[in-house]
Amino acid sequence: MPLAASLAPVAAHADPAWRSRVFWTLASLALLWPLLVLSEFKPWVLLDPGSLKYSLRFLADFFPPKIEADFLFLVARETWRTVAMATAGMALALLLAVPLTLLSVRVLSVSALSGRMAPLPALLRQAIRALLVVLRSVPELIWALVFVRVVGLGPTAGVLAIALTYSGMLGKVYSEILDSGEPHASTTLLRNGAGRLQTLLYGLLPQNAAELTSYTVYRWECAIRSSAVLGFVGAGGLGQQIDTSMKLFNGAEVSTLLLVFMGLVWLADVISAGLRKALG
Repeated sequence: MPLAASLAPVAAHADPAWRSRVFWTLASLALLWPLLVLSEFKPWVLLDPGSLKYSLRFLADFFPPKIEADFLFLVARETWRTVAMATAGMALALLLAVPLTLLSVRVLSVSALSGRMAPLPALLRQAIRALLVVLRSVPELIWALVFVRVVGLGPTAGVLAIALTYSGMLGKVYSEILDSGEPHASTTLLRNGAGRLQTLLYGLLPQNAAELTSYTVYRWECAIRSSAVLGFVGAGGLGQQIDTSMKLFNGAEVSTLLLVFMGLVWLADVISAGLRKALG
């Protein structure tokens, strides 16, 4: 059999875009390598004999987890404080995000019904969007450091930090969800004299409720994780207890705290799935 005939089936099944795939793969690696060098990414340091010795000793202390009654009572109290911090922060974030969303959503603008939005509403909308950018640009950890100095150590600083950062996130995503939905119902309501709040309740929320609820619960889950991180700067909750246990190199306590924290995230995921199913 001729060589050309034997290679014909292989050529017929070859990927026609293999050259571009190889090119972009090599280009990505060429761009990634300087970034890794700039960030001083050196994972082989973990395999250094000195580092490995202390890391393995610390990880060995994770088993078995600490389950003494007095410690479990402390964990339960800090878990409740963490959930309370995240929930209160989300509640305040919603109180800020909902009015800002109403002011920034284009589909709720009466002046935009005739085409181009009037200058004053357009300027107000851009100002609100700029405020949302500022709120979500500052990490909640920075807000927590500020509020710890203002109100002192404790969950209050964490609640305020979550409220400010998450109000910017919620307002941005809420406005994008509402603006990207089908505008026919809301436009009809506005043209017939309905107010902005009525249009939101009867025109936009029914078709976007599942997506809005899913994102809100997801953000609540993120707030729980954030509350644990905020504990490292003195905002209380599980994070502060994890920080204390790690400083004492008590791996058994850290193990118990991490297991409880993973359970909280799993519970938030179950609640999110249940709400999506109920609204879908």
